[in-house]
Amino acid sequence: MSTEPGAMQVNAENADNLEEIEMQFAVKAVQQAETYWSLLEKVQGSKLKLTKHDDQIYEQLLDDFPEFKDKATAAVISEEEMKSPQGKTKWREFCEKFKDLEDYNFGTLLRLKADDEYGQDTTIFAVRIQFYAIEIARNKYGLNDWIYEAAHKEKK
Repeated sequence: MSTEPGAMQVNAENADNLEEIEMQFAVKAVQQAETYWSLLEKVQGSKLKLTKHDDQIYEQLLDDFPEFKDKATAAVISEEEMKSPQGKTKWREFCEKFKDLEDYNFGTLLRLKADDEYGQDTTIFAVRIQFYAIEIARNKYGLNDWIYEAAHKEKK
C-alpha cells in the first residue's frame, strides 16, 4: 500500500463494497436503457435528438469509422470487432475526443442489433459516448422508427 499523499488506499475489509458499486452501475445502466426505449416509443428515432452535440458526434463517428456510412454497419454491431485489441484502440481514441461531455465514459447498455429489443442476449456493455454515436446513427438512418410504430400500432 502506498503512503504517498493523495495515493488511493484500499482496505481489504471493505473490498466487498466493490460488488455493491458494480450493482449500482448496472441498475443505472438498466434505468437508462428503459428510459431510452420509452422515449423511442413516444418519438420516432429519426426525429429525436439525444444530445445538443448529435451532429458533432455523428460526424466524428463517420470520420473515425467510415464503415458507419453504410446503415447496415449501424444496424448490426459486431461485439468481436468492437472489443478486439484494434477495435478497443480505435474506440478509445474516439471516446477521448468527447471527454468534455458529462458522463461520456459512464457504462451503459447497447443493443447489438437495431431491430432487437433490450435483452440479456441482445445487448453489450459500452460507454455512453459509444451508445450515443451508434444510436444517433441508427436514428438518422431511421433504424429505430419501428419501435415507435410498434408502440402506436398496439394502441390502435
